[in-house]
Amino acid sequence: MAIMKIRGGDLDLVEYEFISFSPGEKIRPCGLKKDYRLNPVSGTVVVRAPARIHLTVLDMNRFSPDHAGGGGIGFAIAVYCTAEVECTDSGIEIDYTREPILRHFVEAFRQVVGYEGGFKIRARDHQHEHVGLGSTSTILTAVGHALNTAVGSPLTSDQLRLLIGCNFVEETTTGNVAFAFETGVGPAATIHGGMVVMGDELALVYRHAFAVGKQVYIAIPSSDISSAGEMEFDLLMNKARTLDYRDRELKSYLVLMDLIPALERGDLRKAGDVIWEIEFRGSKRAEVEHHGFEIYRYMAALREAGLEFVGMSSVGPSIAVITDRPEDEVAKILAGVGLRIAIATTVDNEGLKVQERA
Repeated sequence: MAIMKIRGGDLDLVEYEFISFSPGEKIRPCGLKKDYRLNPVSGTVVVRAPARIHLTVLDMNRFSPDHAGGGGIGFAIAVYCTAEVECTDSGIEIDYTREPILRHFVEAFRQVVGYEGGFKIRARDHQHEHVGLGSTSTILTAVGHALNTAVGSPLTSDQLRLLIGCNFVEETTTGNVAFAFETGVGPAATIHGGMVVMGDELALVYRHAFAVGKQVYIAIPSSDISSAGEMEFDLLMNKARTLDYRDRELKSYLVLMDLIPALERGDLRKAGDVIWEIEFRGSKRAEVEHHGFEIYRYMAALREAGLEFVGMSSVGPSIAVITDRPEDEVAKILAGVGLRIAIATTVDNEGLKVQERA
């Protein structure tokens, strides 16, 4: 794997070696491993989990591919991943296109709870990978809750978030896995719904219903810039870290003093103003500029058209618009800047759903 250089300032230059490994190796139990009373259920556990829009990390200097954290804000959307799990006598059978990332988490879960049987797993994601909608974290959260329910729910949702975050991986072209970036925003939004604010070390600081009765429209601009792998690493661990040294206090202040009060009173326009300010601050600026200034041109045009809430998700290029305007009007505004509605949906304010099927 590649050796990447991380620069956070003039006196802050280190090297990070991406080390890939086989799924099931390098498991991190997070202090959760103990004797649990397991009670495997009969039948199939089905989980439906909402995807997320990740609006910003609070401080890129507080996380890396092998250290979850950094804080952040994001919200769940009514675009879903599903997981079905059955307990079996032995073996791990996985029906999913990105099998290595699931196999790694399944092994982490089995080791922590002490389950010695097998699983039959079927997972389906939302088919929008590496465009900022959190396909990896959402499917892991769905599968994690299905596994947990299937063996009698030994772990709490917070413990599952911790286990997912500390064992978060992406697959390599050779079928191995490598530790990846994880703030914890995705699993928290997926589990609880609404808007979430995360602190460092995967701490859930705040959750509130968001944009009730409003529509969410997602545009996915074309981009030939990768938002995954080495390109993502170079972006997040260099320019983004430098900018967050400067702006992390301001971003945190905006979230605490402006965004949270706006959420409390249901003021979508004020929340949109805060997010628009953050788009130009710290690591978020680095993420947007990663795709070129065209993304700023798109978002500025949408703001000038009067749309209340506009923000790019994660490392992009997906742009989320929230408004109470009708779809045909929003489609016309988007068409005016060369975009189209890729997804029309709402905020999911309820979070994932679990059911058992005989």
